[in-house]
Amino acid sequence: MTFENLLINTCDVEHFTEGIVSDYGIPAKTWTPTYEDEPCRHVHGKGTEIKVGQEVVIAYDELFVGDIAITEQDRVIIDTVTYQVLAVVVRQDDRGTHHKHCFLEVVR
Repeated sequence: MTFENLLINTCDVEHFTEGIVSDYGIPAKTWTPTYEDEPCRHVHGKGTEIKVGQEVVIAYDELFVGDIAITEQDRVIIDTVTYQVLAVVVRQDDRGTHHKHCFLEVVR
């Protein structure tokens, strides 16, 4: 069984870009689609502690994707649920980057 056969879900990845600045100097949050219907594997786990800035967050959702451009500033939409990417761990094999293991938090 290959890695691609394990990617049984699809997701949309959106990248944060600063929008128009308000009268108070605050840019509007704008999300630009980067990938659509990207093959992935979404797993709801037991919970992993992830350090985000100065705080520790428990991430229950994990996402496995191929070697795509995804960062902690992105968000992911899976089955109409939006998740914030908390951490991205690059997994490598003997030929270089194999896939990326992302830890997610539901956007409320």
